[in-house]
Amino acid sequence: MSSPASSGSPVSIDTLLAQGAIAHDRESGAVAPAIHPATTYARDEAYRLPSPRVYSRDDNATTEPAEALLAALEGGAGALTFASGMAAAAAVFQTLAPGDHVVAPRVMYWALRGWLLDFGARWGVAVDLVDTHDLDALRAAVRPGATRLVWLETPANPTWDVTDIAAAAQLAHDAGARLAVDSTAATPVHTRPLALGADLVMHSATKYLNGHSDVIGGALVTRALDEPWQRLRAHRRTAGAVLGPFEAWLLHRGMRTLAVRVRRQSASAMHVATALEGHPALAAVLYPGLPSHPHHAVAARQMAGGFGGMLSLRVHGGAPAALAVAGRLRLFARATSLGGVESLVEHRASVEPPDSPVPKDLLRVSIGLEDPDELTADLRAALEAR
Repeated sequence: MSSPASSGSPVSIDTLLAQGAIAHDRESGAVAPAIHPATTYARDEAYRLPSPRVYSRDDNATTEPAEALLAALEGGAGALTFASGMAAAAAVFQTLAPGDHVVAPRVMYWALRGWLLDFGARWGVAVDLVDTHDLDALRAAVRPGATRLVWLETPANPTWDVTDIAAAAQLAHDAGARLAVDSTAATPVHTRPLALGADLVMHSATKYLNGHSDVIGGALVTRALDEPWQRLRAHRRTAGAVLGPFEAWLLHRGMRTLAVRVRRQSASAMHVATALEGHPALAAVLYPGLPSHPHHAVAARQMAGGFGGMLSLRVHGGAPAALAVAGRLRLFARATSLGGVESLVEHRASVEPPDSPVPKDLLRVSIGLEDPDELTADLRAALEAR
């Protein structure tokens, strides 16, 4: 495949995404990559391989365009795709050693939070959960010489707290730790954590990267092809949590519209959040783009061109009132997940465990590509119905 940036001249994120890190297939002239479902590769009479690929669990020609595009988007030295976002995140922690110390957010994707606490207890990895957006709390939690990894999720699901990545990177590096950032909600359209000092970026590719609610996938992007990255490569190869070729092809296809989708969703989310802020049925509208958000200044500094397509509504009257509002919506599917072209709403406390820090009155809203005025009207009607 030839690359749109093969001349050495930098290109914008829009051009990079539209061309998918490939201009065309040199042999066929195809403007879309082929799908290679083969699991293994034949050798010639001298037992030589025609390419460096040996087995599809190690390398696959269909996953390579998606990984090359992800690395280019994040400004990284390399990328790996995984069978799910959880597989990608878990791989980072599974390459730690017993006795290592980890700092992670108190509010984060609940499945990873639960898995991490259980994994830490069984694996002998010490885990501290703190409000990472509070730099004093983060500084107090990091143990110089013992902390090996600081994990951030920003904006954090589902309260959309924003952590200062550059400041957190400095704290982590001063203590001899690495910084990894779950940037699923921000996407590389709005935030590039590696440029702010992070060592590793994780995405649940199921969400915005694919953007069509039809692929489960995950990804890691690294700043450097260093020894920890080689451990991650080896772990993926031996653990086998690889992305299948059809899923990789769909992911790559979805990413080619990432910029236009995310910018539209961000603009619509800002429209909805602004329109609903101060509504008498709501205790709060949680969206980093609102000046009233406690971390708006940090978000404005490190998020470019928008604040993402996710917001949360805290409904007066607790869980019963929040569930009633969700039940009255017409344009929002009541479903888990986020980042697709369709708008979704979810009462998070109903799906998270009893010890979850998520407020019982919170509705998580994923804004899709529908008309933002119609989405706003639907939410208003649900809030104001008696």
